[in-house]
Amino acid sequence: MTTASMNALLAEAAEAGTAVGAFNVIHLESAEAIATGAEAAGRPVIMQISENCVRYHGGLAPIARATQAIAASATVPVAVHLDHATDVGLVTEAIELGFDSVMFDGAHLAYDVNCQTTAEVVRSAHNRGIAVEAELGEIGGKDGAHAPGVRTDPAEAVEFAALTGVDALAVAVGSSHAMRERTSRLDLDLIVRLAGVVPVPLVLHGSSGVADAEIRRGIAAGMRKINVSTHLNAVFTAAVRETLVEHPDLVDSRKYLAPAREAFAAEVARLLALFAGETDAPTAREPDAPAAGEAAAPADGERTASRTQESEA
Repeated sequence: MTTASMNALLAEAAEAGTAVGAFNVIHLESAEAIATGAEAAGRPVIMQISENCVRYHGGLAPIARATQAIAASATVPVAVHLDHATDVGLVTEAIELGFDSVMFDGAHLAYDVNCQTTAEVVRSAHNRGIAVEAELGEIGGKDGAHAPGVRTDPAEAVEFAALTGVDALAVAVGSSHAMRERTSRLDLDLIVRLAGVVPVPLVLHGSSGVADAEIRRGIAAGMRKINVSTHLNAVFTAAVRETLVEHPDLVDSRKYLAPAREAFAAEVARLLALFAGETDAPTAREPDAPAAGEAAAPADGERTASRTQESEA
């Protein structure tokens, strides 16, 4: 199957009152697991490559071409998306590589500069038939996203969409990147207000920190694209640890990466069923919490405290 249009997937979700799952590619195993999980669920999916992933692999083209090949061979619709790019040059490269959609993240810029730069990205992408997601209202780390006032203003969002021509908008409504506990509370009233006035689909970043029931409520309120990364990385890593504890003499990495890939794929399938509103979707697989004093491991490549490094959901 050929890769899918993000716009088409989001339009179908809006009509059905559901949401599309968007999961971050970290390496080849995660890309394969996303496709396998989507096929098992019989649902479309969005594979995302972030700036951090590009940095980890030393460039965009190799991991992009591998991901696009996996997407093209899948039996369900798969869109390949550039996630959280703060570098316009990287966005341009993704456009040239034929990504189905790109995200330019100018939330760290002054509002006027964000509008102008995003509009330029939109013109370039639309000339190639590529959709653009943008962000308004900084979706930062755990403290920042829960600080007073860190929310997207509906009037500003309407103006931003009109000035830039974006196809989807990531909004700050209470979630936070790279959380290891699913304790975020969404501002459901704000989501309803945004969905009622913003003319493009709304995107929820930082969904790893949002529990299943809260995600369902967010989708019912109007979210149409749900980004997940850290939670799936934790599932993958927990499976690797489990295998190595059981078989400490393993040296063939395929022997512990394969079960981790299977666990990742199973959780992708479960999440896609959840986002599609299937009432019999199983409950979440919760990886072991870090031991006391253990720092949460970096996700999606090397992270720093800088806002521009945050691309996990």
